[in-house]
Amino acid sequence: MKKIQAFFDEMVAELRKVIWPSPEKVVENTRIVVISTVALSLFFGLVDFLLIVGTNFVF
Repeated sequence: MKKIQAFFDEMVAELRKVIWPSPEKVVENTRIVVISTVALSLFFGLVDFLLIVGTNFVF
């Protein structure tokens, strides 16, 4: 039982050392991730479409 209590005490101590980002920074990073995901999805969708058209043209 002491090991479990020690684990949780150490866990709380480590979580207090964490520097949490501000809500504004979280929103900014989320926007970057969403925009990057959409841009890459569109790019790979276009590449996929062009490869399908190219293979249909060849065959």
